[in-house]
Amino acid sequence: MTQLQIGFLIYPGVIQLDVMGAYQVLAFPPNTQIHLIWKTRSKITSNEGLSLMPTTTFADCPLLDVLCVPGGGMGQTAIMQDAETLGFLQQQSATAQYVTSVCTGSLILAAAGLLQGYQATCHWAFREQLAMLGVDVVPQRVVIDRNRVTGAGVTSGIDFGLTLLSLLCGEQMAKMTQLMMEYNPAPPFDAGSPETASEDVVQSLLRFGQPLLDAFLTQSQNTAARLRLEN
Repeated sequence: MTQLQIGFLIYPGVIQLDVMGAYQVLAFPPNTQIHLIWKTRSKITSNEGLSLMPTTTFADCPLLDVLCVPGGGMGQTAIMQDAETLGFLQQQSATAQYVTSVCTGSLILAAAGLLQGYQATCHWAFREQLAMLGVDVVPQRVVIDRNRVTGAGVTSGIDFGLTLLSLLCGEQMAKMTQLMMEYNPAPPFDAGSPETASEDVVQSLLRFGQPLLDAFLTQSQNTAARLRLEN
């Protein structure tokens, strides 16, 4: 079987489950090689405090069949304006079979000019910011538009991974992977989306996350202005 090269961008402040949910899925088939990519091979710290070790650098990364960009916390705002990172994404996307993201990683792709003219999704609380970047935002858990595949918030990385795996290796492999993981969710509360959670839970979360929302809004406004100038 042809070896598939799959790369996850990781960076200081990345949300670990944005990476690991999809990683767990895509690492199951024997013909996938997974890369964790950053500027250097030095250890980085996720948004939640988990240490992650890059396996390759921008300079050494092979040509990827799948490029995946996960979302992050406050650290993501720096990535959205980092020319070296955006340039790497642009370079790899030119030849990748699939250009993908999980959660707010789609805002990074948009900041690199890689989602304009495409339908895409992200975490529900950041849809407005993604739309500001010229993306046709679709409020679904996984969105496929040509060779762009995007997942919504955090845990949707598992659904995203299974969807992408079915495209890469067939539905049978995706189903085997789901069974191996015993992915049969039965959450204890019906509060996993703003449509099902009570209004007080939604508003409490928005208040809790207001500093992050404000930071992303400012960065999205700045990025949108930059993209307009470049185009």
